[in-house]
Amino acid sequence: MSMGFSTMAALTSSASTPETENSDVERSRSRSNKSEPLIPGLPDEVAELCLVYLPYPYQALVRSVSASWRRAISDPAFLHCKKSLSLPLPYLFVFAFNKSTARIQWQALDPRSGRWFVLPPMPGHYSKLASPPGLACASLPRQGMLVVLGGSDAESSMRSTIVYRTSTNQWSSMAPMPTARSYFDAGTINNKIVAVGGSGTRENDSIRAIECYNPENDTWATLATMPVGLAKYDSHVVGDKMYVTEGWTWPFMFSPRGLVYDSKTDAWRDMSPGMREGWTGVSVVVGNKLLVISEYGDCPMKVYDHDKDTWRYVGGDKFPCDSLRRPFAVSAVEGSIYVVACGLNVGIGRLSESEAEKGELQVEWQVLPAPSAFRGFSPSSCEVLYA
Repeated sequence: MSMGFSTMAALTSSASTPETENSDVERSRSRSNKSEPLIPGLPDEVAELCLVYLPYPYQALVRSVSASWRRAISDPAFLHCKKSLSLPLPYLFVFAFNKSTARIQWQALDPRSGRWFVLPPMPGHYSKLASPPGLACASLPRQGMLVVLGGSDAESSMRSTIVYRTSTNQWSSMAPMPTARSYFDAGTINNKIVAVGGSGTRENDSIRAIECYNPENDTWATLATMPVGLAKYDSHVVGDKMYVTEGWTWPFMFSPRGLVYDSKTDAWRDMSPGMREGWTGVSVVVGNKLLVISEYGDCPMKVYDHDKDTWRYVGGDKFPCDSLRRPFAVSAVEGSIYVVACGLNVGIGRLSESEAEKGELQVEWQVLPAPSAFRGFSPSSCEVLYA
């Protein structure tokens, strides 16, 4: 903090090439901007702290205020300072669609204020799609990074990889997946994104290939192939393992299949019978605990016991079915579960250990009603990112 962000930016930019080398006017304007104070009347060191404390998504908007503000907020030292002060807070990012208007969009919710922000539209072919195109989403929460993979257009499955960063409030196209796929799942293991299964370019073409994306160097690698192709996916990562299940589907005539991927050995095995049979809804991980919100009856919540290979019901409040109607998209952070429901109403479940029974979990629910403008939207995916 002894050297201001603007001073550091000036040092680093002196070795770079201006975007418009041939323009004497631009070079002159750039030199003039460097001498401008960030906020008139304040030392730059104090003004920079003011910018650091701006909440998401306003930090991205300050880029349009002035060249000096844009330069300050774009400097790597700015983000480092924000992280070192533990300023990033969790926001809920929701991918939703409206059947009646054929509209898709991403929104971000500040759970502290209940305020929603609409994200820029996804680039390329995604902006032309009229419904959730079978894409998969994953995230690196602490890096403020959201990753959208694959999907399908009117003709075939796709290989696309696009990344949203909270620091810039922008989307970027990255290295495409080696395999085109849609209607699949993805998860995060050791800060890498793993794409699992799905459908290929031909109808009923089940994909067993597993691929891993490294966002640090924008590359893909191939992992151990799944032993079988599953028909429907729900998955979650607990520790170094990724659990993948078909889940129970109407009319409940066939027992679901399930697999477990161990990233340490790069190998697959069958899911244990108790886990497979009790996985009756959408899953979420809190700490190292795997939970499901059942998609039947009054939507009871269960937690999996690895030692006993059984599921136990979570005590406390009943799930607020009157306010939260299916379909659900679920995520979690810092001991809280976020359930996005039809109309984008959000239920926040706070887990704690029961005082009456040691080791037993209980939940307390709070509902954040969505704006009336979201009434026709249904959630397709949600992720928690720090911003």
